[in-house]
Amino acid sequence: MSDRDRYVIRGGRPLHGQVTVSGSKNAALYALAAALLTPDTVKLRNVPRIADIEEMAAVLRALGAEVTIEGETVILRAATFTTTVAPAALVAKLRASFLVVGALLARAGEATCVSPGGDVIGSRPLDVHFTGFRALGADVSEHDGQHVVRASRLRGARIFFDYPSVLGTVNVLFAAVRAEGRTTIINAAAEPEVEMVAEMLVRMGARITGHGSAIIEVDGVDRLGGVDFTVIPDRLEAGTYLLAGAATGGDVHVTNARPEHMDSLIAKLREVGVEVDTAGGIQAHCPGPLRATQVQAVPYPGFPTDLQAPMTAALLRAAGTSTVHERVYERRFDYVQQLHLLGAKIEVGANGIATIHGGEPLNGAAVRALDIRAGAAVVVAGLAATGETVVGGVGHLDRGYADLESRLRSLGADITRRVG
Repeated sequence: MSDRDRYVIRGGRPLHGQVTVSGSKNAALYALAAALLTPDTVKLRNVPRIADIEEMAAVLRALGAEVTIEGETVILRAATFTTTVAPAALVAKLRASFLVVGALLARAGEATCVSPGGDVIGSRPLDVHFTGFRALGADVSEHDGQHVVRASRLRGARIFFDYPSVLGTVNVLFAAVRAEGRTTIINAAAEPEVEMVAEMLVRMGARITGHGSAIIEVDGVDRLGGVDFTVIPDRLEAGTYLLAGAATGGDVHVTNARPEHMDSLIAKLREVGVEVDTAGGIQAHCPGPLRATQVQAVPYPGFPTDLQAPMTAALLRAAGTSTVHERVYERRFDYVQQLHLLGAKIEVGANGIATIHGGEPLNGAAVRALDIRAGAAVVVAGLAATGETVVGGVGHLDRGYADLESRLRSLGADITRRVG
């Protein structure tokens, strides 16, 4: 992988065929961090072969865990920790790495970690994490730019989150599974990836109910054991292929997508005129021109912010005026300037609403992936555009999509990767 790599796309070809997506990037990252909660062996299957997994594995190894990656299987064992200080250089690359704090706090009683990095898409404060840790009895302080969390004893508590933060929910859940007594998390994130990691913890011996809803209850246990666990399919990768099919007027079948995880996207695809079949995965057939619509990106089960960018790109092919309201991250629309280079007519207001004047011609140009999902947007638009589009910065896409170019080629896309 190199940030100098680029995709060359010759657009205007409808995508057709079947594709199988990888395991969920986000869910796999949460599962890797969860493995720190036990000294026993954890085997994770269906783990995507992407850069973010390698980065998280490096973080865990730096803490003393043994991590072996064999294709789509990861075997981990954190029998002991050589340190409870997460490596700053690695944490700065990956936001999910901050999840080691909750796991270390639960098992070792302390953790030190810098604020995490990741995509520059807006403010993602750590307040929810710290509110939860403090409620469980931890002391949270900051020294030399690092967050230090310590607790000689964790006790269950009733915790209210101001916002249903996904990483905040998972991090506090990690601490709560080893706390004495009952913890109730109110206004918890309900995303399928949160539900999955909670189910993994249950398989390891945790006592958790309500996961997948806004109220999660945890009765702490003294010890968690190992597990052999399979990661769920990636709903965001699946959504990207379905939207690419819609944008190009094609017919794409994601064979292992789980429709129950993707109600909001399915509803919007049908609104814009796509025929959707949910028997045996999700098949999206585009029989004619797309129709304009309105979309709001909000926490699950609403439309996912991580599909907002490729959805906006697809709506460029819908005649009329569509609006997309981003209500999660204030800088999600930074990618719009890249779509302008392809001829997109989009106006972004200070209120977080993009107005899309669709149905206008798109023409190939040199654009750049600014982050994972912004990269997906320019790829989708490039596939729908006339002529050649060159997408720079595909290292961002490597973080979230395994074998993106080969899977798009299997659907009939004319896309190649140029290295260096």
